[in-house]
Amino acid sequence: MASHRKPKRHRPYALTSGTARTAATLALAGAATGTALEGTGHAAPRQTPAQVKTQVDRYYQEAEAAAERYNGAKDKARAAEKSLDALRDEAARKTEGLNSARNALGAYATAQYREGGLSPAVRLALSSSPDQYLDRASLADHMAGRQAAAVKRVEHELREVRQVRTAADAQLTRLKGSQAELSAHKRSAEGKLDAARRLLDGLTAEQRANAQNDGGGDDAPDTDRGTAVRAADRSAARGSAQAATARTSTARASTAQASTERAARAVSYAYAALGKPYVWGATGPSAYDCSGLTQAAWRAAGVSLPRTTYTQINAGPKVSRSHLSPGDLVFFYSGVSHVGIYVGDGKMIHAPRPGAPVRVAPIDQMPFAGATRPA
Repeated sequence: MASHRKPKRHRPYALTSGTARTAATLALAGAATGTALEGTGHAAPRQTPAQVKTQVDRYYQEAEAAAERYNGAKDKARAAEKSLDALRDEAARKTEGLNSARNALGAYATAQYREGGLSPAVRLALSSSPDQYLDRASLADHMAGRQAAAVKRVEHELREVRQVRTAADAQLTRLKGSQAELSAHKRSAEGKLDAARRLLDGLTAEQRANAQNDGGGDDAPDTDRGTAVRAADRSAARGSAQAATARTSTARASTAQASTERAARAVSYAYAALGKPYVWGATGPSAYDCSGLTQAAWRAAGVSLPRTTYTQINAGPKVSRSHLSPGDLVFFYSGVSHVGIYVGDGKMIHAPRPGAPVRVAPIDQMPFAGATRPA
């Protein structure tokens, strides 16, 4: 009799209870560990106000270095654009000369075509007046010489047009490179400034004021004041008669100590710029960046300085720190990314950074990189 039992099903492999418990324990532990690690990865330690100030100062210094590179790229782009315009004008003039030479050559070719291209011997045989023909033949030889000269002129003009156009193309390539460099440095500077703002936004108003204080700058150069004026109060102090008197007396002392009359005029200009805002890329008269201020001050004294810190440091003989005189340019940081104008008594006038107006500050508040004396 046939068996009616159902065939046995092969069960898939099943974990034993001990194995299952072990796997479950590991899974839960892994999940817990993953959660803990994930939480740890997102919980960045909060910076102290002192750490924020250090980081903000670094961002400002890096932004200024990028701004100086921007200034250099801007000068290169301006020079390349000016050169390109001149080359384009020259190419247009030479193209006109080429067209004129081609027109003259075309006139000779047309005259030759009208003559029918007959050989001189045939034209002599057919001529009713040999004497008249000989006269015309002499003229034709002269015209042929002029035609050959016209051909040479066309070839010369064509070579010059090609050379100028090649130079213009190369200059256009340089201009595009300078413009790309300009944009990159601008983005870099703006990125550093945005990073600094984000850090400052996380502080209280008082902490933010302390973080933005550059450590010793005075809007009004009263060297005898015993109390420091907070950054938030400086704009009001700047307008007081006492601050104005202090500024005037200190400015007179600085200009009197200047080594030359030009240096005195540069120092006087710098004092007149106190309180004006820092705007990167600005060269006055309403706002300045650091090298823009020194360039404008010495321009007022009749001396043309290059645009950037790293070129201004070579604009005159070097001066040791112990022999500084009012009007000298003082430079800071290893990359020579900041400059001020020395005014005596260990102080300078400089445009510090965004949010800090042109002010007097001690030269020892930043790493000294060198000094030069424009002439």
